[in-house]
Amino acid sequence: MEKMGLNEIREEFLSFFESKNHFRRQSYSLVPENDKSLLLINAGMAPLKPYFAGLETPPSKRMTTCQKCIRTGDIENVGYTDRHGTFFEMMGNFSFGDYFKKEAISWAWEFITEHLHMPEERLWATVYQDDDEAYDLWKNMIGLPEERIVRLGKEDNFWEIGSGPCGPCSEIYFDRGEAHGCGSPDCKPGCECDRYVEFWNLVFTQFDRDDDGNYSDLPHPNIDTGLGLERMACVMQDTSSIFDVDTVKYIREGVEEESGVRYCDGEADTDVSVRIVTDHLRSMTFMISDGILPGNEGRDYVLRKIIRRAVIHGRKLGITKPFLHELCGRVVETSGGAYPELREKEEYIRNVIRTEEDRFASTLNQGLSIINKYIEELSSGQGKVLDGEKAFKLHDTYGFPIDLTREILADAGMDVDYDGFVEAMEKQKERARTAQQMDDAGWNESLGEEVFSGETVFTGYEKHEDECTVLAVTKDDEFCRLSLDRTPFYAESGGQSWDTGYLYGDGNAVARVISVTKLNKVFVHKVEILEGAFAENMKVKAVIDSPRRNRTAINHTATHLLHKALRTVLGDHVKQAGSSVTEDGLRFDFNHYQALTADELARVEQLVNEKICEFIPVTTEVKPVEEAFKEGATALFGEKYGSEVRVVSAGNFSKELCGGTHVNNTGEIGAFKITGESGVASGVRRIEAVTGMGVLALCNRNEDVIRKTSDALKSNPDVLAEKAASVLSENKALRKEVEELKKAAMSEGLGSILEGAETIGDVKLVLRSFDDMNIGDLRGLSDEIKASEKGVIMVFASVSGSKVTFLVSVTDDLVEKGYHAGKMIKEIAAAAGGGGGGKADMAQAGAKDPSRIQDAFDKARNLLVL
Repeated sequence: MEKMGLNEIREEFLSFFESKNHFRRQSYSLVPENDKSLLLINAGMAPLKPYFAGLETPPSKRMTTCQKCIRTGDIENVGYTDRHGTFFEMMGNFSFGDYFKKEAISWAWEFITEHLHMPEERLWATVYQDDDEAYDLWKNMIGLPEERIVRLGKEDNFWEIGSGPCGPCSEIYFDRGEAHGCGSPDCKPGCECDRYVEFWNLVFTQFDRDDDGNYSDLPHPNIDTGLGLERMACVMQDTSSIFDVDTVKYIREGVEEESGVRYCDGEADTDVSVRIVTDHLRSMTFMISDGILPGNEGRDYVLRKIIRRAVIHGRKLGITKPFLHELCGRVVETSGGAYPELREKEEYIRNVIRTEEDRFASTLNQGLSIINKYIEELSSGQGKVLDGEKAFKLHDTYGFPIDLTREILADAGMDVDYDGFVEAMEKQKERARTAQQMDDAGWNESLGEEVFSGETVFTGYEKHEDECTVLAVTKDDEFCRLSLDRTPFYAESGGQSWDTGYLYGDGNAVARVISVTKLNKVFVHKVEILEGAFAENMKVKAVIDSPRRNRTAINHTATHLLHKALRTVLGDHVKQAGSSVTEDGLRFDFNHYQALTADELARVEQLVNEKICEFIPVTTEVKPVEEAFKEGATALFGEKYGSEVRVVSAGNFSKELCGGTHVNNTGEIGAFKITGESGVASGVRRIEAVTGMGVLALCNRNEDVIRKTSDALKSNPDVLAEKAASVLSENKALRKEVEELKKAAMSEGLGSILEGAETIGDVKLVLRSFDDMNIGDLRGLSDEIKASEKGVIMVFASVSGSKVTFLVSVTDDLVEKGYHAGKMIKEIAAAAGGGGGGKADMAQAGAKDPSRIQDAFDKARNLLVL
């Protein structure tokens, strides 16, 4: 058996099944498509579930893939064993109602014996205990000796997950030899020892299980096989550890070079950290290439945990600088041929990792210091379990994922009160929920549900006014709330603000609609009664404020164009994280790892305006959700959609699932101008913009500012920038001149300052107050005195408005005698209502009461007398 590289094995496998008329598909993304049951793809067949379930038609009845996968359920084992990793590749061949057991078994045998040249005498097979068909195929068709065919029970060789399609399995094993065995005469596949390595699982999906546990034959049985690439490489390269496989080893060697730590085949204490960093580099690189960004929820949290865990273990190896963003290049080198997206996005991947490394570094040292303090406290007799509130503080304030905290504590033989941690997190969420439950009028939704029931039909897509019937009414001191059987008023949802307008009822009743919200399927209108009264079953005419609706619709369509423009300029990783659309403008939050450059903002703005000028028709369609996704419609992650959805399209440029109101043509937007870009959370950026008349209003405001500034500087607007730069330069030169004059005056006054010193014991005490002197100048003055004098303690105070800055400076000879500026200044500043600290030779502090400077000086005298 010749050694083969991991990349060579992958290509050999896929090419082999291509030769058997299988459709060869590139790996699916790690982000599941339309599968809310998974955070990340964790098995080769996971992306193919719609084909196996008959929900979608596969591109071919025969398929083969090598699927990138992430599993973190047993992340605590990674690094401690030879075979655990969070990232792995799963090769597979699949049949959707085409071939079955005979072909699956014969092709598997052909591949491993004729293409991988594995010795037949070291190959074993297991079958399900009742699967005589598979047993006979191995025995009679393949010719495998009966003593190397092992029947195992349901727990080992039958695949099923609850009700639905299921079936028996047949697994292929490689015998590593007696040296790896347990010595038992009955040692064979199924034994717990390391002698037999299972590397290929053939699943024969032939039954359908009902809810009562009964099995019936599927009319079209399927084949689903899984061959772990790293495990296969271990066999072909004669190694027991995935960290010694050629491609993984290359990454591992980079960790060794960066840290200066030598890997010792799992024998050294540092080997665990080397393995963890190596594995996590693979995971983070592939995850980011598929558009995942570090965050606090879902798969984003998984990525953040992986990066930060790698940083911690890098520290354990002595690496204190950011390094992961450099080593990820080794992952691209080894896997970029099979996964071209890695090469295409290499710079982007590096930037995301570096940003997260820098973000964690800002709190890492402080967090580690605190957790070490907690460990010391527990070690001193306070128990072995860290309080959940303290663990939550590490998570919330210092960015330590709870799993990371548990791992650090586990190294010290301790654990976390996890229930207490969850309780602390829930309390925080509850506080946030409570803050949002009441609106400005104290509206209680739980009471509203008792009053408002049924369903409101929204007619506002087609109409701006409609004839309606009042279903229910509630009143309080200021407002009424009422529901209608139908309404043209848009209720706040999907980031779009509500409509306003008027209701006209019988008997001259008139109400101004202030806001509209959804309560289940009912639209609740908050109104101010202007005339008359409204009652249940009353017929009313509902009329929205059309200009407001139109301006809001303009901004909503512009938001869709902005979303697409961001994805075009920045990349497909951009996903909507929130939005606000009103008549005055728009706000769009999205996932991105760093602030946009001026050039990127300009390109985004330019692209949106180009699409406005193209006068693209905006259309809406209601269609099955599966069809919408197939057409590439963008949806909000985590949002629940029904079987049918509303799709809003701006030609071929933008297509989103959306229930909001929009213009009929992009030209109606008029113009688009970005007014701000900022960060609102870790990995989330925000763009604010205006459109149409809002752009005109912005231009008018800016023109007014320019005019007033030009008048103040006595300049023509055309040369305002040059004039402002000239004034700033002149001002800077004047300030420098003033500072130099101050310093000269201070230097000339050194003699008088020292002449005014008070002698207390063996110390000359200088007490001096200044006006508007910065701390740098005070330090400079003290340094000049220290350069020529000994036995001096200086207490300087600088007054700036209502604030005081104190500086205490001690000459070196007095420091040696035990005088300490840092300790002195705490009491001196406290006398003036302030506080501070510092080193033995120099310290500074701030205070808020200039009238008490003399009290501070008196405290300085008293400290020396004592």
